Amino acid sequence: MSFFLAKVLAALDDGGDRVLFHASDGVTTYHQARDRLRRLHGGLGDVETLAVDLRNRPETVLVQLAGLLRGATVLLVPASAPKADRLAAASGATVVTDRPRDWPGGDTKTLADLDGEPEPLHPPETVRLLFPTGGTTGTPKLIRHSGIYDGMAYIFTPSPDGPGRTLLVAPMTHMTGNATVLGTLLRQDTVVIHDGFDAGAVLEAIEEHRIDTLSLTPPRLAALLDHPKRPETDLSSVRSLSLGAAPLPPHRLAQALDVFGPVVGQGYGLTEAPMIASISAAELIGRPERLGSVGRIVPGMEARLTADGEVEVRGLSMMDGYLGGPEVGAGWLRTGDLGRFDDEGYLYLLDRADDVAVVGEHGTKVPTTVVEHALATHPAVRSAAVFGHGDRLHAVVVATSAVTAADLQAHAREAFGQEHYVPARVAFVDALPLTDVGKVDKRALAQLVTAP
Repeated sequence: MSFFLAKVLAALDDGGDRVLFHASDGVTTYHQARDRLRRLHGGLGDVETLAVDLRNRPETVLVQLAGLLRGATVLLVPASAPKADRLAAASGATVVTDRPRDWPGGDTKTLADLDGEPEPLHPPETVRLLFPTGGTTGTPKLIRHSGIYDGMAYIFTPSPDGPGRTLLVAPMTHMTGNATVLGTLLRQDTVVIHDGFDAGAVLEAIEEHRIDTLSLTPPRLAALLDHPKRPETDLSSVRSLSLGAAPLPPHRLAQALDVFGPVVGQGYGLTEAPMIASISAAELIGRPERLGSVGRIVPGMEARLTADGEVEVRGLSMMDGYLGGPEVGAGWLRTGDLGRFDDEGYLYLLDRADDVAVVGEHGTKVPTTVVEHALATHPAVRSAAVFGHGDRLHAVVVATSAVTAADLQAHAREAFGQEHYVPARVAFVDALPLTDVGKVDKRALAQLVTAP
């Protein structure tokens, strides 16, 4: 039997009447989750490929586990992909969904269809999952994972301090959300499930449920830090706040450390390789120059830079390969991220290679993330996104008080002393468009650009 599945089943047995899931419609204990899993397993029957298209709810991970126990390849349908891409990704699969109208034709089931009688379990020796990439800049690719789940079963074990409480806001069908909910189960903790992100609701949940663990993307952290209810909210229960999915502006990381205390860490990974680098609060305290770093490479992984500055990785947390492509094996994976290492081995990400803007008549390359972080240090700016359009640099800004495009252009000019780092156009919006997983949606952002 798969080591991962063995640990999951043991955790469900051992958890007893303690609460595993706390969702909007009530609570589910470990034994209730175990019994629900057995019914879903019985109702699922034999299936070769199972596509899970469910919003954040307890059954999302239980259907996933039921499929794995059946020996099926489980596809977690991309939450942030356009409808056409979702349909294409799940072609030929049995789809379990709470949105059947989105799936015309094909082998489609709802949760009610899977309420069957428990059957004997015959777990496979390994698990096979398909994950989408983030889909922020193009059509998501499907990624094959297997061994990383056994890694989770080794990493996530019950704490000697007793059960904790995790808050989940990322989609369970994304690697971060999936690892969060499965890690909670393996640790025999409680997970408070939110279906979508609302900063006010997150603050309320932290205080009400005494949340000790949560993970956020940079835009969601900014929304939390800037929320008017944040100063009056008791955040003292938080023992681990992990940040990732995109480079974090250094001043926001400093603010998070000030607000939450020395419990804030940052990680770097891809769906293809979820664990690449990390940095803890202990490494940041008193070292402001490290606020822009995503940390050192984690044990079991290696990283290097190509001649053009792109980060390449290989090691234990790697995917098996892309669907339809060759096995990755021991080969190097190009991450698509440009970076640099300091003398102590800390990695600093400069930009996505695809997001580097080529501006001006001389074709100067500008890393847009660097400009975003500089604009975000202006006292009137909550968040900013920068991208190339034609041969000019454009910025889209969420402001907190009165500020003009000329003010922000002058701010960039002062920060860099180079005119090609100054956005030619600055647009103001109420909020940056985000994907379901909390990243800035580059495709939607480009649509905000108007003709000069």
